[in-house]
Amino acid sequence: MPSPDQAPDAAFDALLADPRMALRRPPPHVSLAELRRAANAFQARAPRPVVASAVDHVVPGPSASIPVRLYRPTLDRTAAILFCHGGGFLLGNLETHDAMCRTLANASGRTVVAIDYRLAPEHPFPAALNDAQTVLEWLRREARTLDLDSGHIAVAGDSAGGHIALGLALHCRDVDTPLDHIGLIYPLLDPSGDSASMAEFAQGYMLTASFLEWAWEAYRGDGPTGAWFDLTHGDLHGLPATTIVTAQFDPLRDEGEALARRLAHASVDVASRRYPGMIHGFAGLPQLTPVADEAIEFISTRMSASPISATLTGSHLQGE
Repeated sequence: MPSPDQAPDAAFDALLADPRMALRRPPPHVSLAELRRAANAFQARAPRPVVASAVDHVVPGPSASIPVRLYRPTLDRTAAILFCHGGGFLLGNLETHDAMCRTLANASGRTVVAIDYRLAPEHPFPAALNDAQTVLEWLRREARTLDLDSGHIAVAGDSAGGHIALGLALHCRDVDTPLDHIGLIYPLLDPSGDSASMAEFAQGYMLTASFLEWAWEAYRGDGPTGAWFDLTHGDLHGLPATTIVTAQFDPLRDEGEALARRLAHASVDVASRRYPGMIHGFAGLPQLTPVADEAIEFISTRMSASPISATLTGSHLQGE
C-alpha cells in the first residue's frame, strides 16, 4: 500500500478509478462535441455559492461577440478580476467555472469577470488571447458604468486559462497597461511537455499527457504562433505580483513551479504553493475536497492585499 505522500488524496479514489473520467485524446468515433458535452457537464456539478449578483453581458469583438459574466461579492464598487477558464483551450465555458468564479469573488472581495472565449481547434491561437484582450479593454472603458475600479484589475485563470491570463499580462506590460495581480491555478505553459512531472503523471491522474499533446496541437493550429505562445521563455521583469497554485500529482506541476522560480529571479513579488495529495482540477472540486476552497482563499488573500503592501517585493515559494 503506498504511503500518503505517494498517492493522491483518498477523496479522488472514485474519480481516478473511473476510466471515463480521464481526459485523453478521444478516439476517432468520439466527436469533439460529445467530449465537450460530457466534460463540461461534469465540471458544472460543483455547488454554487451565493453572490450579491451574477449578470451576463455580451462584449462586441472584432470577429464575434464575446459572452462574459460578472460575479459581484457586494453591490458596492469593487476592484475586478478578469478570469479565463481552463479546459485545454478545447473545453469549458461560463457554466463549467461558475462555482469557482463565485468562490473567488466572495473570497477576494473583487468582482470576477469571466470570459467565454473562442475555443480551439475552430479558433486557434491567438483567438482566445485576443478575446481576453478585447474584454479587458471593454472592462476599462465601461468601468464607471459597471461600477468597478478601473485602476485595480487583476487577471487570473486555471490550467489553459492560466496560459491566457499570463499571456495577457505580458501584453499589458509591453503596452504599459497596468494590472495589479496575476493569479494562476495549475497553469498550462509548456508546449514541449518534457518536464519530470509530465513524465511521472502522464496517465492515471485524470489529466493525461495524450490530452495535453492534443490540446497544444489544436491551439497551435496551422499558422505562426509568435509571442505569448510558449511562455516558458522570455523576459518576466515588470510583471505585477503573482500567485501560483500547483498540485502534487499534476502533470503540469513542474511548469507552474518553474514559472515561480523565473518570476522570483526577475524580482517579481511571487508566491507559489503546492498542495499535497491534490490532482489537476482539484480547485474546481469543492464537493470532493475542502482543499479546493483553501487554494482559492490563498490566491484571494494575496489579491485582496492593499496596493501599497503588494508593492513589497520578494519570493515565497512553498512545497518544491
